[in-house]
Amino acid sequence: MHSTIATRLDELAGWRTEVDRSVVALGRFLVEHELIDDPHNAALAGLRERLSSKRLVLAFVAEFSRGKSELINAIFFAGTGRRVLPATPGRTTMCPVEIFHDAAMPPRLSLLPIETRLHGLPLADLRRRDEPWQHVPLSPDDPQALAQALQAVTRTQWVDVETAAALGFWDAEQTGNGPPQDAQGRVEVPAWRHALINYPHPLLQRGLVVIDTPGLNAIGAEPELTLGLLPGAHATVFVLAADSGVTKSDLAIWREHIGEHVAERFVVLNKIDALHDPLATAEAVQAQIGQQREKVADILGLPPARIFALSAREGLAARVAGNADDFARSRLGELEDALTDRLLPRQRELLSQDVGQVVARVRELGARRIGDKRRELAEQLAELRSLRGKSGGKLRLMLQRVDAEQAEFEPCIARLQAVRAVQQRQLKTALSGLSNQVLRTEVSAMQSALGSGPFKLGGRAAFATLCGRLQDALATAQRRADEMREMLDASFMQLNADYALAFARQPAPELQRFGRELDLIEHTYSRYLGLLQAWRLASPGFMEQFRRMLMTKLRSVFESASSELELWSRGASSQLEQQLGDRRRSFRQRRDALQRIQSAAGELERRIADVEAQDERLLTLQRLLDSRAAEVQQRLQPEGSAAATAVTAAAPAPGSAATAQGAVEDPVGAQEPA
Repeated sequence: MHSTIATRLDELAGWRTEVDRSVVALGRFLVEHELIDDPHNAALAGLRERLSSKRLVLAFVAEFSRGKSELINAIFFAGTGRRVLPATPGRTTMCPVEIFHDAAMPPRLSLLPIETRLHGLPLADLRRRDEPWQHVPLSPDDPQALAQALQAVTRTQWVDVETAAALGFWDAEQTGNGPPQDAQGRVEVPAWRHALINYPHPLLQRGLVVIDTPGLNAIGAEPELTLGLLPGAHATVFVLAADSGVTKSDLAIWREHIGEHVAERFVVLNKIDALHDPLATAEAVQAQIGQQREKVADILGLPPARIFALSAREGLAARVAGNADDFARSRLGELEDALTDRLLPRQRELLSQDVGQVVARVRELGARRIGDKRRELAEQLAELRSLRGKSGGKLRLMLQRVDAEQAEFEPCIARLQAVRAVQQRQLKTALSGLSNQVLRTEVSAMQSALGSGPFKLGGRAAFATLCGRLQDALATAQRRADEMREMLDASFMQLNADYALAFARQPAPELQRFGRELDLIEHTYSRYLGLLQAWRLASPGFMEQFRRMLMTKLRSVFESASSELELWSRGASSQLEQQLGDRRRSFRQRRDALQRIQSAAGELERRIADVEAQDERLLTLQRLLDSRAAEVQQRLQPEGSAAATAVTAAAPAPGSAATAQGAVEDPVGAQEPA
């Protein structure tokens, strides 16, 4: 009855470790043999950072009293022998709760007072500060004390309607959707804005992060939750009650906060034990559960296989008692198996794509550098072999030819510098449209368009205009990047033709994916500018928090786009530096070799043998590079799969023409050495 998630998380962690070890070996090999530049080395470092990131975020979303906290207890905390999170009838979790493990901090419950919402600071800023939080030590070895400490997340407080409205929990025009008032006209609101539980649970130690959310009213009141945490979750479990199905508030949560913009969605039809009827047969009860599943699937637009009917309470009790039959009847294992079979493989697939792309790029760069060096050696070898049996006069002529070639190459240096200067100007122009100043100007323009009432009917249209202008800024940056690529291609082609260089084409960065991120932000944030959320934005603090959250998200997208553009430009610049350095080194080596041959009769054959040995070493280096890259690619495939075999078979055979030359990207207008 142990959770299969734990086993699969261990497998994922082990796979990440193996892939990371292979990436480290590949990176060390490339650095040791000078086959990588700084931009590609930075790409490998970023890849390793993604591989070492253990966070796998699983969000549980539901309206009040759907058994969500009980479900979390059953999946993650049954090993304590009791309920840990509050899961009594009625309202329990009153604020968003993140459950995770950070070995650098002691086990504790950190609570952020609800009053911090009035100050307009987003949660991301408050996380970096300790003073606003209240900390409660936790005792992992004492389940009873642990459960008592976690009762704090259920605390509420009574405030006047003005304060409730400022906090985002009250609208005088929509009182039917808000919390009730007491005899004094006060409103009950959560005591806390957010809660963090640092707990050394085995699954959490493996990198799992669980987000437990409150009901619809509390979800909509916290922009950080709906605009940051939930969209950032790797999967969302939406919990319904089997006896009530999809209520109006359930449907509002689904449409506004989950819908089609969550990558992995699982719907739980909880409390099937409430459908058990002593006057009905077991078959009739199961038929009723099946009908409820199909009805829920139809309303939410999901296949019935995504609807999991279960009893979290029975699953928890069965796990605590160690009763396998009762656990099977609870049907909790079906959900755990689905999370294991669908969520974790998806994470591995996404990581595999990232690793495969980066490894392919650095292997291509290494192969191109090896190919460039082999071409230079081929020129030297042809030159040296032509000296066999030649006189000292011939050697002097060869030295003069090297000096002449070096003199002819000097204008190339000026042309390379000119290309670099034009490239830097074009890069600066492209990045100017993605600057923070542009973002601030555009967001300020949106606020001006909203005028004194940001929640008027024109609010959503103004926000759509903002997103459209930002999409135009990305498109402009893409056009300028394409223009830079065209300039570099034309310059490289001419330089290759004039000086027998080996510059290779580099496709411009694809910024369209950042446009897709803007589309997601527009969909997520625009709901706050509709009529249903207008009363929340009436609070200056809430509007300021919304603006800061929006700026943070937009800045993240634009900074990522700028970084990708700069990284691509640095890669092109590194070609200039590498080709220039290699050519200068080639001239120096050729001259030194000819001078040594002039002074010693036997030096020619030794020099020929030395060049041949260098070429053989480069061939060996190419084989090793192919082997290291293939090793990484092979670890990305399921063990024993046909794809893994294909990756290995696709590597160029040692000593083949593909290994020597074909593995190198065909340079723009490259000429074969004479």
